[in-house]
Amino acid sequence: MFDSNNRTPRRGGYSQDANPREHNGAHFSADGASIRPRFNAPTDRPAREGGRQRQRFTRTAGAVRVEKVEQRRPSFRPEGEQTGERQFRPRPKHNPGVYSQRKRQEFSKNYEDPTKPIRLNKYLANAGICSRREADDFILAGVITVNGEVVDNLGAKVLPTDKVMFHNQPVRRERKVYILLNKPKNTVTTTDDPQERHTVLDIVRNACAERIYPVGRLDRNTTGVLLLTNDGDLAAKLTHPKFGKKKIYAVTLDRDLDEIDEATLRAGVIIDDEKISPDALEFPQEDRKHIGIEIHSGQNRVVRRMFERVGYKVTKLDRVSFAGLTKKNVARGKYRFLTPKEVAMLQMGAFE
Repeated sequence: MFDSNNRTPRRGGYSQDANPREHNGAHFSADGASIRPRFNAPTDRPAREGGRQRQRFTRTAGAVRVEKVEQRRPSFRPEGEQTGERQFRPRPKHNPGVYSQRKRQEFSKNYEDPTKPIRLNKYLANAGICSRREADDFILAGVITVNGEVVDNLGAKVLPTDKVMFHNQPVRRERKVYILLNKPKNTVTTTDDPQERHTVLDIVRNACAERIYPVGRLDRNTTGVLLLTNDGDLAAKLTHPKFGKKKIYAVTLDRDLDEIDEATLRAGVIIDDEKISPDALEFPQEDRKHIGIEIHSGQNRVVRRMFERVGYKVTKLDRVSFAGLTKKNVARGKYRFLTPKEVAMLQMGAFE
């Protein structure tokens, strides 16, 4: 099929060369000269720093010749040195003691100082054995041993490296779990209900093996965002009044809110000998029965009691935001785990 001298097909196929890769897409005339080279001339395109050499393919006398068009990689010759021999700068040696910013952040997050003692009741609570208050009862009962010795002092502290036993069983630290629940109605926010009503823990019972508990409380008929975790430090930070975490509620009243009563609410009402006023109060709909209220106070049933002070009854209350967390894409009665970014934001206090 092919001529042995010039490898040109006798009929059909390529016009000049049987292998299209050898001329790299260029068109050639009958005498073999290149008419339209694939690459532009060196002056048509500016040279870039770094990278490999750029090549141009030409055809002469039935052969392919490679010409170097430009030198793209800069020379590593030391500045000021004018020797004929090419010099290279040595690469810096790898320092195993230097880590990336991400590695340092992960290390500081997971690092626990083995020389820093913590209270025994907190150690037991972090292990998911019980709450801190229940841990005090177990300590007084003498069922906790540390390094083989019974500890019955409430103020006792232990090190992370100590061997702690509970009823002759070793205590192991738990991983931290953070769950966001869109609480439904007729659900009690408690870990144990003597009346055996439906609780929020019944909803997340199969979510994890760790012992988690709700952060703060919502009334039985109040719906919306509720955080559950076994991180006691974070729970205390989110619920303590001095941190003032923001909460946003959607309120539905039994009737339209009068402008005089609105002014009274904005000025503040007295609840438990404390003056409470909303940080923001808006009307998202055309009527004045549906209200959006933002508040930092953590008193029990504070939103319902505020409207009761001015003569209104709250028929529906939904918490749409808590400490920056929202119920977006979480259906009523469903839950999801927080993302690492959300957990970091809460721990740093970036959320209001």
